[in-house]
Amino acid sequence: MTHVARMPAVYVGHGSPMNAITDTPFSRAWNDLGASLPRPRAIAVISAHWFVPGTAVTADRSPKTIHDFGGFPKALFDIRYPAPGDPALAAEIVDMLAPTPVRLDSSWGFDHGAWSVLVHLYPKADIPVIEISVDSSALPPAHFDLGRRLAPLRDRGVLVIACGNIVHNLEHIDFQATEPFDWAVRFDAFVKRALEERDDRALVEYQSNPDARLAAPDEDHYYPLLYAAGLRRPDDEIRFFVEGFDAGSISMRGFTLTAGETAIRP
Repeated sequence: MTHVARMPAVYVGHGSPMNAITDTPFSRAWNDLGASLPRPRAIAVISAHWFVPGTAVTADRSPKTIHDFGGFPKALFDIRYPAPGDPALAAEIVDMLAPTPVRLDSSWGFDHGAWSVLVHLYPKADIPVIEISVDSSALPPAHFDLGRRLAPLRDRGVLVIACGNIVHNLEHIDFQATEPFDWAVRFDAFVKRALEERDDRALVEYQSNPDARLAAPDEDHYYPLLYAAGLRRPDDEIRFFVEGFDAGSISMRGFTLTAGETAIRP
């Protein structure tokens, strides 16, 4: 019996890709978080920006950096995050999630939902990284269940990071806003309270909240939160390492789930 520290699970509100190259309260918080995290054997990222039918996992040894946006400075397009892939971990996830079919994918790579955060958490890009897609055809309970079934990765030295935004409404984005919209604040507080109270049902049934229509119209950005909730173990403590809003309608809240040591077989 070998004693190893269970890896934390992390949820990041990733926001604009500009956080990758600008000094913001959010990029500073990610830098600080990276300095405090243990070094994992590998990283698995669930990104809002790989939103496709079905569940897939990157299986390349050298995944590409994807610039899945337009209208930003050239400096952002010049960024490369050259972390290696981990085909063995990808295959492990296929087995772990059975009987849910999982596709080994060689066409995707690291989208900005992943690399804009990883450049701050692990800037050396020397830890293997895989991405897991968010199934656009699945309903909220299925996403929570997939997170729950991925939780054993934490006992195998894998850092699982879910990247989305609790509040994400680009139609109402206001770059001049000095305060967030009232509905954004209320929905963010609703999710925070549900996380603190371990009310997973409220998180899964979020669409019943009266502010969800405005605060979370984009399932792709909300669903990663459900994976993070599913990753939580009964003895995990939650810590909100950053909060706040960008452009009035994007919540940048992030949190970690951390426990003490656990015993697993090698």
